[in-house]
Amino acid sequence: MNFDRIKEKLEILADAAKYDVSCSSSGGKRKNNGGLGDSSASGICHTYTEDGRCVSLLKILLTNHCIYDCIYCVSRKSNDIKRAAFTVEEVVDLTISFYRRNYIEGLFLSSGIFKDADTTMERLVRVAKKLRIEHNFNGYIHLKSIPGASDDLMNEAALYADRLSVNLEIPTESGLKLLAPDKNREDMLQPMRVVQKGIQQYKDEKKIIRSAPKFAPAGQSTQMIVGATNENDLQIIKVADHFYKNYGMKRVYYSGYIPVTVDNRLPSITSEVPVLRENRLYQSDWLMRFYGFKADEILDFNMPFLDLEVDPKLSWALRHLDQFPVNLQTADYKIILRIPGIGVKTAQKIVSARRFQVLSIDHLKKLGAAVNRAKYFIDFTYGNPFLRHLTDLNLRKLIIGGSQSKFQNQFSQQLSLF
Repeated sequence: MNFDRIKEKLEILADAAKYDVSCSSSGGKRKNNGGLGDSSASGICHTYTEDGRCVSLLKILLTNHCIYDCIYCVSRKSNDIKRAAFTVEEVVDLTISFYRRNYIEGLFLSSGIFKDADTTMERLVRVAKKLRIEHNFNGYIHLKSIPGASDDLMNEAALYADRLSVNLEIPTESGLKLLAPDKNREDMLQPMRVVQKGIQQYKDEKKIIRSAPKFAPAGQSTQMIVGATNENDLQIIKVADHFYKNYGMKRVYYSGYIPVTVDNRLPSITSEVPVLRENRLYQSDWLMRFYGFKADEILDFNMPFLDLEVDPKLSWALRHLDQFPVNLQTADYKIILRIPGIGVKTAQKIVSARRFQVLSIDHLKKLGAAVNRAKYFIDFTYGNPFLRHLTDLNLRKLIIGGSQSKFQNQFSQQLSLF
């Protein structure tokens, strides 16, 4: 093996993979039965698990050769960059070697599309199959599904990978045609349908046959680029909501567009990465997934962009002051979830604790609420002096003044990650 050449390939293809943010995940439960690795821990990639551990994986492209010329992509065929490609055996050997050295706990494998979709997908599947069968590797494997790949290859990939994902890339079909005219949205949707159908079939079979083979046990995800085209935030979260409801997505990821090329169809090469907008989209995503909000509650046609000054939950509350104050002692759990500064776990603690005592603002602090926001929207049984500000025209400024944003130096921090 030519180690210098392998090192060079690794530098090129790991660097090319950094733009894909849809690699953090949880839900893999492939236990170690005398083989290598164990994906039963709740999380993989460079992210943090629930118990605070940071876990990692080998994140690479199989190749950065590509037949497409997507103007927003650094690996597009017209871009004059150094090209490289791993063989199936090289990716397998790297994964095993890195795992044995305790560098990684899994593999995230994507690829440029060379020759055609099926040829590329077949090689990705061969990597996962070799790891599972020949090396008995039980670590986490995330494969990027190739748009246009056959149903048979997608079904086979789901037998060996923990998670599969197809990137939507651009939120709307019109935006995709503008920046990637060679690509077809339907080619992206069909693999999603195959995986969705297979996951449901696996769940049904599992009820009858306990030994039914696993089928993408960590589900599927997708990613959208934010800021490359002129879609508004309402369009973006409606697209995400559609895929959660109709495709059973585990996660939708949002990636602020990083200027990589000069083209009149794209933002200026000197444009700042829309990090704060990306963060607000993630917050909106959580409101839809865990807080019971609908997409058209967070935004509407009169307000199609998220407020960058305050988080979307607080923004909603400030626009619906008629819904407040909320009495913590008697309010329904779903209503408590809508109070700014109160998260899911804190709301659950409130519902449990109020059965045994009358709650006060001090209790709220101990239960983990962000009291600097929540105190303006809550009616305690004994009263709340902060409610006099609820009808104050300066309530928004009052709350912002009592909070400190973690995004004050957002752009330099984000760019340092690359």
